[in-house]
Amino acid sequence: MDPIYLIIVIVLLGLATLDLIVGVSNDAVNFLNSSIGSRVAPLWMILTVASLGVMIGAMFSSGMMEVARSGVFYPEKFTFPAIMTLFLAVMITDVILLDLFNTFGLPTSTTVSLVFELLGASVAVALFTIWTQDTAGELGNYINSGKALAIISGIFISIAIAFLVGSIIMYISRLIFSFNYGKRFRYLGAIWGGIALTAIIYFAIFKGLKGSVLVTPATLSYLEEHMGIALFYTFTGATLLMALLQHLFRVNILKVIVLSGTAALAMAFAGNDLVNFIGVFMAGYDSFRIAGEVAVNGGNIEALYMDKLNEPVVANIAWLIGAGVIMILALWFSKKSRSVTETEVNLARKGEGVERFSSSPLSRSMVRGSLTISKSIEKVTPAPVKRFIDRQFAPVETENEASFDLIRASVNLTIAALLISLGTSLKLPLSTTFVTFMVAMGSSLADRAWGRDSAVYRINGVLTVVAGWLMTALIAFTVALLIGLFLMWGGKIAIALMILLVVFILYKSGRIHTKRKSREQQHQQVFSSEIQLVTSCNEDVRLVLDKTLTIFENVLHGMRDEERKTVKKAMAEANELYEKFKDKRTYEVVPTLESMEMNALDLEQEYVQLVDYSYEITKSLKAVTEASFRYIDNNHAAFSKEQIEDLEMIYKILTEAFNSYREMDRKGDYSQFAIVNNMRDVIFDLYQKLNKRQIKRVKAGASTTRSSILFLNLVNEAKIITLQSGNLLKSHRNFKENYAKAGPDVNAKTLIRQATLNL
Repeated sequence: MDPIYLIIVIVLLGLATLDLIVGVSNDAVNFLNSSIGSRVAPLWMILTVASLGVMIGAMFSSGMMEVARSGVFYPEKFTFPAIMTLFLAVMITDVILLDLFNTFGLPTSTTVSLVFELLGASVAVALFTIWTQDTAGELGNYINSGKALAIISGIFISIAIAFLVGSIIMYISRLIFSFNYGKRFRYLGAIWGGIALTAIIYFAIFKGLKGSVLVTPATLSYLEEHMGIALFYTFTGATLLMALLQHLFRVNILKVIVLSGTAALAMAFAGNDLVNFIGVFMAGYDSFRIAGEVAVNGGNIEALYMDKLNEPVVANIAWLIGAGVIMILALWFSKKSRSVTETEVNLARKGEGVERFSSSPLSRSMVRGSLTISKSIEKVTPAPVKRFIDRQFAPVETENEASFDLIRASVNLTIAALLISLGTSLKLPLSTTFVTFMVAMGSSLADRAWGRDSAVYRINGVLTVVAGWLMTALIAFTVALLIGLFLMWGGKIAIALMILLVVFILYKSGRIHTKRKSREQQHQQVFSSEIQLVTSCNEDVRLVLDKTLTIFENVLHGMRDEERKTVKKAMAEANELYEKFKDKRTYEVVPTLESMEMNALDLEQEYVQLVDYSYEITKSLKAVTEASFRYIDNNHAAFSKEQIEDLEMIYKILTEAFNSYREMDRKGDYSQFAIVNNMRDVIFDLYQKLNKRQIKRVKAGASTTRSSILFLNLVNEAKIITLQSGNLLKSHRNFKENYAKAGPDVNAKTLIRQATLNL
C-alpha cells in the first residue's frame, strides 16, 4: 500500500484533534451561555459540570457515525483512493471554516458544516471521476441529496419556532414571577422546578442518550410506549425533590435547574455532535483498515469500492474517551470558546453597554416597525392591564451584575431542551446551535432586555449570526468542492500544499483573534477609582505626546527622502492611535463617570476634556498621514527643500514644548507653563508666514498644484494639532491640580506620584 494513505490517516487524526478544539470553541456557547450569563456559579464550577456532561456524552456517544460514512453520499460508488481524498477535503474545510467563525466570535452549526462539506467534497470527487472515466455514470448516482434538503428545511423551521416559543414562554414566565421573583417563587418554585427538570430529563434521554449503550434499545422502546406515565412520574418526583431542597434544605433550586440543564446540553452535544469532529477520521481510519486487509490478501486497493462503509459502525471506546478528554481541555483553555459565548451573552444581556455589532438599515426598519405596532397595541390596552404588565417587568438589580437572572436562564435551558427533544422524537434535523441561540434571543426580546438604545444593534447582531448560519451551508459546500477538486487533480503535492495552508490560516487567525480581543478589552475598560483614572490619564497623555512627535517625524523623513514605507508605517500608527481614542470617547467615558465613587466634578470634567482633546489630535494625525501617503503612493513630485524646512520648524517647536512640559510634569512644578502658551502663539504666527511663503512659491511656479495642496493641508492640520495639544496639556495640568485638591488618601498619593515619575 502506498505510504501516502497512512500519511492521510495521520493527517486526518491531527485535523480531527484540531476540529475537536475549534468545534468545542464554537459549540460551547450552546451549553455555557445560560450559566455564564446568569452567573449561576463560579466559572470553574460551571465548567466542571459541563465537563462531566461532555465526558458522559462522549463515552456513550450515539450511533451517528454513519452520517460521515454514508449519510450524504453512496460509498459503494467510490474507490478507496477517492474516498480518502474526499475525507481529507472535508476535514481541511471543517477546520478552516470553524476556526474562522470562532476567530470572529460567531456561533455556527457544526452539523450543517459537516453535512455540506461532505456534500461538496463528494460532488467534487464524483465530478472528477466522471470527467476522467467514461463509465462513471451520472452525478445523481453518487449523492444522497435528500439529506441536504432535510437539513435546509430544518434550519428555517428551527430558527422561527425557537425564537417564537422562547419569546412567548419568557413573556408568560415574567408575567408570573416578575423580576422580583423571590416571594412568588417560594410558592410556585417547586412546580416550576419540576417542569424544568422533567423537560431536561426528557431531553437527556431522547437527545443525549438515544442510541447509546448507556440506555438499551429495549429500555428506550419501553419508555416511548409508556411516555405519558413516565413523564408523570418524572414530574411528580422532580417536583417533590425541588420542594424538599427548597423548603427543607434552603437550596436555591433555580441554580440546580440551570446547572442540570447545562450538564444535559453538554452531554447531548458530546453524544450527538461528536460525529461532526471525529466521524470523518473514524470513517477514514476504517477505510484504511479495510484496504489494508485487501492489500494483505493481494487485492488491488486502487479499484476497491468502499461498500463496507454501509455496515453499522461500532465506535472504539478508546477513541471516544480520548475525544472527550480533548473536548474538556478545549472547554477549559480555549480563549475562542469564550469569544463565541460572549457574543451570545452580549446580545442577550440586560441594559446598555458596549455593543458587539453596529446597526443596519434592516434592523433600524424593524425597530421602527416594532415601535409603531407597540404604540398601536398600547392605545387599545386597558390602563390597569398596562400598569400590571409594567409592574411585572420593572427591572431590579441582579446578583453579581449578571447579564440576566436565573428565571431567564432556566427558561433558555428548559425551552431549548424541550424543542430539541421534540424535534428529535419527530425525526426532524434540528441544530442544537440554532435552537439554543434563537431561544436565548427570543427570551431576551420578551424580557425587555433590548431597549431603545440597544435594539437596533442587538437585532443586527442576531441577523448577522443568522446570515452566517445560512451562509455556512453555501460556504462549506463551495470550499469543500474546490479543495476536493484540487486534491484530486494535484495528488500528493496538493495534499502537502493544503496542509501548509491550514497551518498558516490557524496561525493568522490566532493572531487576529488575540488582536481583536485586546481591542475589545480596551473598549470595556472602565475605571471606578481615582488611582486607576489618574494613572490611565497620565499614560494616555504620555502616549499622545510621544506618538505625535514620532508620527510627525516619520512623515517628514518620508516626504523628504520619498520613503513610502516610512510614511505607511506612520499612517498605521496614526490610525491605531485614532481608533484607540475614538473607542475611549465612545465606550469608556460615560461608563467611567457612572462608576466613579468620588464626587469631584472638576476632576471628572478635566478627564472628559483630556479624552476629547486627545481624540482631536489623533484625528488630525490620521488626516496628515493619510494625505501624505496618498501623495507619495501616487508618485507625485517630491517636496522641495524649502517646504521640508518649513514643516521641520513646526516639528522643532512642538518638540521643545512637549519636552518642557514633560519636565514640568515630572517635577510637579507648572510655573513655566507659559512655554506651552508661547508654543501656540508662535505656531499660529508661523502658520500665516508659511501660508504666505507657499503662495509665493505657487506664483513663482516653484511648486506643483498637488504639492501645494498637500503642504497647505499639512500646515493647517499642524495648527489644529498645536491648538489641541495646548488644550490637552492645560487640561492635564488642571487635572493633576484638581486631583491634589480632592484629598486622596496617603497610599493613593504615593502610588500616583510614583506613576507620574515613571512617565
